[in-house]
Amino acid sequence: MPFKLFLFLLLAPVLIHSLDPVLNEDVLGLIVFKAGLEDPEGKLISWNEDDESPCNWLGVKCDPRTNRVSELVLNSFSLSGHIDKGLLKLQFLQILSLSRNNLTGTINPDIARIGSLRAVDLSENNLYGSIPDDWCFSLTAVNLSSNQLSGKLPSEIWNLRGLQSLDLSDNLLYGEIPQGIENLYGLRVIRLGKNRFSGKLPGDIGGCLHLKLVDFSENFFSGWLPESMQRLSSCSSLSLGGNSFSGEAPDWIGELRNLEELDLSANNFSGQIPHSIGKLQLLLKLNLSMNEFAGNLPESMANCINLLTVDVSHNLLVGGIPSWIFKQAVRSASFFGNQLSEGEDPWLTSTTGAASPGGLQVLDLSANALSGELPSDIGNLGGLQVLNMSRNHLSGSIPKSIGELKVVDILDFSDNRLNGSIPSEIGGAISLKELRLQKNFLTGKIPTKIEKCSSLTSLILSHNNLSGPIPAVIANLTNLQYVDLSLNSLSGSLPKELTNLSHLLCFNVSNNHLHGELPVGGFFNTIPPLSVSGNPSLCGSVVNRTCPAVHPKPIVLNPNSSDSGGYNSRSHGHKKILLSISTLIAIGAAAFIAFGVIAVTVLNIRVRSSMSPSAAPLALSGGEDFSCSPTADPNYGKLVMFSGDADFEAGAQALLNKDSELGRGGFGVVYRTVLRDGRSIAIKKLTVSSLIKSQEDFEKEVKNLGKIRHHNLVALEGYYWTPSLQLLIYEYISNGSLYKRLHDAPARRCLTWRQRFNVILGMAKGLSHLHQMDIIHYNLKSTNILIDGSCEPKVSDFGLARLLPMLDRCILSSKIQSALGYMAPEFACQTVKITEKCDVYGFGILVLEVVTGKRPVEYMEDDVVVLCDMVRGALEEGKVEECVDERLGSIFPAEEAIPVIKLGLVCASQVPSNRPDMSEVVNILELIQCPSEGQDE
Repeated sequence: MPFKLFLFLLLAPVLIHSLDPVLNEDVLGLIVFKAGLEDPEGKLISWNEDDESPCNWLGVKCDPRTNRVSELVLNSFSLSGHIDKGLLKLQFLQILSLSRNNLTGTINPDIARIGSLRAVDLSENNLYGSIPDDWCFSLTAVNLSSNQLSGKLPSEIWNLRGLQSLDLSDNLLYGEIPQGIENLYGLRVIRLGKNRFSGKLPGDIGGCLHLKLVDFSENFFSGWLPESMQRLSSCSSLSLGGNSFSGEAPDWIGELRNLEELDLSANNFSGQIPHSIGKLQLLLKLNLSMNEFAGNLPESMANCINLLTVDVSHNLLVGGIPSWIFKQAVRSASFFGNQLSEGEDPWLTSTTGAASPGGLQVLDLSANALSGELPSDIGNLGGLQVLNMSRNHLSGSIPKSIGELKVVDILDFSDNRLNGSIPSEIGGAISLKELRLQKNFLTGKIPTKIEKCSSLTSLILSHNNLSGPIPAVIANLTNLQYVDLSLNSLSGSLPKELTNLSHLLCFNVSNNHLHGELPVGGFFNTIPPLSVSGNPSLCGSVVNRTCPAVHPKPIVLNPNSSDSGGYNSRSHGHKKILLSISTLIAIGAAAFIAFGVIAVTVLNIRVRSSMSPSAAPLALSGGEDFSCSPTADPNYGKLVMFSGDADFEAGAQALLNKDSELGRGGFGVVYRTVLRDGRSIAIKKLTVSSLIKSQEDFEKEVKNLGKIRHHNLVALEGYYWTPSLQLLIYEYISNGSLYKRLHDAPARRCLTWRQRFNVILGMAKGLSHLHQMDIIHYNLKSTNILIDGSCEPKVSDFGLARLLPMLDRCILSSKIQSALGYMAPEFACQTVKITEKCDVYGFGILVLEVVTGKRPVEYMEDDVVVLCDMVRGALEEGKVEECVDERLGSIFPAEEAIPVIKLGLVCASQVPSNRPDMSEVVNILELIQCPSEGQDE
């Protein structure tokens, strides 16, 4: 703190009597408040303790009549620190807004009682503790959202009779909502979403007759909706999604005539969708997804003439597709995961031709029971950007009018019974980014006009009967990231031009009839062998099959030639000499290699003889050298232990012994060895040497990883470096991987439910700790979860992606192909930023794997079972308990198992923003945990 400021604060009680007391109160209060803050951007530099008035300071506004501070607005100033009680000096303050900063600490209850306050906004900070239970009665708006506030909602808050807006969303508040909300007669906005509130909604909420926005979403509310809510006739937005409300949706919902947004998603509502919804003529957005609604969509919804978005996915709806979807203002309609079928009239019929001027932009009819053929006039839906018809029973051919969808981004007709060829008119869909036609009965060739779809990033045509060659024009689709042409009857060779596809993350042509040499360069240098398997005539290093040599015609030296360089057989009696170019090259190469070996040997003898004894290298099996001295010549290796020494019992030769191999992964091979003190360690030999950063960057990253310590993370204890060999030294975990305990262990060693729950919770805690340190794992899978002697999980292989070049995403993806089933869908999109939410997706799949005992993807004789889809389907059918590992029998608490499964599905959401943070996951698991959590079954 500057001496001048320190002196000012020290003498403030004396100066307060000698200067203008009115001005000093505000200046002193703000300077004291500033002293408790860090201001990295210098936003508060204008705040000078020598000023007689703060009215010209940035963020400060005064009442012109009294010249006292009336508003303090410091939003998005990047401030950190705590809210000092110096603000108590601002007795005429009416508006306090400190949102979108990094403020910490608790909310001083005295600040809530500043006599003239009308609005308080402390949102989007890191405040914790409980909500003050005593507030200034003049308050009209309180916003404490997006913090870490906990505890129960104090009932005293309902005494703020003038309150018009209350936002406590996105915190850690819990318990039931106390009665008394009807006292807030003038309340217009209440947001309590994204907390942990439970119990029933307050029955007196209908007394808040002026409520316009109600958000209780993403909590643990249950029971029925209180009937008093039907009195909220002014309400325009009602969000109750992500709770456990049950029973039938009340018919009185149609009496809320001003509703523009209605969200009842992700609850346990059942029965018919109320016909009264048709009365909501102002309705813009309707979300009834992830419930148990049955029957038909009510025809009365044709009266919702302003409806823009409707989502009824994941229900039990039957019947046909309502015609009003195509005639009104609807822009997005999702019917995914229901039981819609053809009905009496052909689905979609000619209504497409009567579509509204703007027309549908998103139509998702996937995972239903639709049959029949695709309508020939589907091109009339010219505004479509996404059309998903996958996982139905559609037959017939793809209509040629598909090329009239000029703005479509995604076309998904996969997993149907479509036949015929892919129409060449597909080239008319010039904006197409994803084309998914896998698992059909398509025949013919891949049309060359696909070249016109220049924005294409995903081309998935696997599991069909396509034939002919792979068109070379595919190499012109430079945005391609994912190509899957596997399980077809394609023939010919792979075009060499494919190496120009610089954004490729996956290229699968397995199980076809391709032949010839694999392309060399780019993605194809690291293509996984499984991606080209099942093509016996392919050759190249990837498939470990040498291509037939093409020998040039030999050069014949004519013995009858008059050339002075020739040989005359008659005069010398020699036989003809036939020498080919390849023979000459081989002879020259052999001579050159022999000379090189001799030269290198001589140099090595000289270098080794000049080395001091302290730097004498120890031989590693495999031919590498290293020194136990960190100061040794780096050409001979550098071994560093973060604590203690690496004194190996069997010498260095045992480090990489094949007999001590523990396993292999995408980044390397792991061996076990023993130190002289009897302690076992694990050594990972990295197999990405050619991709590793420089020694300086490598050591920096590894040392940072070595500082990470957590009960549920495998500790990194040291490393070894040479330019061609890198080793990572880890603590040894005795009980092997989670994969082995789930899938390879005998039934008698089957993990109990309590052990499984503890494994899930431990994984969540370890992963949460990594995310707090800004580390993304990238490669979550059950083989990377190790189990110690106490059956505690430890996450391994974290942070290894940091050792690779930052921009080499293609390389990274190829290294984690073994994580198929765990990889988040955004890995398929080059433009989407990879975040911690990718790990959350992998964790969600792991949760389902632990609970069910099944692998993420299981290949049956005639089918492929995707675990996430199977569990989600069981949940929709009300049979989710049947997904629990049958080896557990009935010995598991359903009240734990079912919420854990639902949490796994939420974590594995296709949309990253729908996945919770890992810290939230830990909190949810601890809430799910039964009181008997310490006991085993």
